Amino acid sequence: MEAYLGIDVGSVTTKFAVLNGSDELVAHIYLLTQGKPIDMVQQGLKQIKQQLPKDVDICGVATTGSARYLAGVIVGADLVKNEITSHAVGALHYFPQGQTIIEIGGQDSKIIIIRDGIVADFGMNTVCAAGTGSFLDHQALRLNISIEEFSQRALDSTTPVRIAGRCTVFAESDMIHKQQMGHRTVDILYGLCQALVRNYLNNVGLGKDIQPPIIFQGGVAFNQGIVKALQEELGTEVIVPPHHEVMGAIGAALLVHEEIADSHNGSKFKGFGISEIKYHTSSFECKACPNQCEIAQLSVNGQVLARWGGRCDLWERSPTS
Repeated sequence: MEAYLGIDVGSVTTKFAVLNGSDELVAHIYLLTQGKPIDMVQQGLKQIKQQLPKDVDICGVATTGSARYLAGVIVGADLVKNEITSHAVGALHYFPQGQTIIEIGGQDSKIIIIRDGIVADFGMNTVCAAGTGSFLDHQALRLNISIEEFSQRALDSTTPVRIAGRCTVFAESDMIHKQQMGHRTVDILYGLCQALVRNYLNNVGLGKDIQPPIIFQGGVAFNQGIVKALQEELGTEVIVPPHHEVMGAIGAALLVHEEIADSHNGSKFKGFGISEIKYHTSSFECKACPNQCEIAQLSVNGQVLARWGGRCDLWERSPTS
């Protein structure tokens, strides 16, 4: 079976998606990164292999996400692509008429404005966690409920409490204050959903021309309280696509299929056996100029496979120097 593999390695989750020659999703995996991207890439390869037929032929591999370069070196990627392009391509594959993509992940969030099938504008938030999934996870932990229960109970709110959500610290103190005032937990939960949506739109979405159809993807799209709050704030339907949590990986797989078809070259994929290799990561400070960039490097048995992280390509040009 002809297949194309997309890998999206984020700060919180690692996603795998395999498409067949007709660009249909045949297998996917969603794992917690747990601060160990190399281990999760290796574990994901093991698990995805079990979902695939024995005669599968991986014709192309692409990586995306915050650890895309690291993952690309490990698997032998044919294509390394940024998250904006990957998420846009994945969303448009299922909803070609989409004009706005809202993506909220564990530790970052983004908005992508599409016009005539092309990315016209985008915005990202990678600094503050107040508009991301980790914000909700932390508050759920404080209330001693699971994130799944958070989603369900938030929908039961009839009089949501307004919570200051511009900062996680202020939101938490405001939430404690509202609890002490005797407000119902369900109203506080939905108030948190509204706070996250307000923060997202006032930060990432500020100045963006948000037009329907609006597609909502990323792990936070599992939370129906957020979906409801988005629809109320925007005054229009928000579409949550199937497999929204692996849309970046799907987009990467679609892109590498196109790349391989155009180039007619074979794949550089190193095979599923790399899940058994012991990799070593380290870093050092480059002294070549005043920037003093921190350079990350990946090695096996003392041999450097790749270096990255500089503002220029000094080390990328000489991976074995």
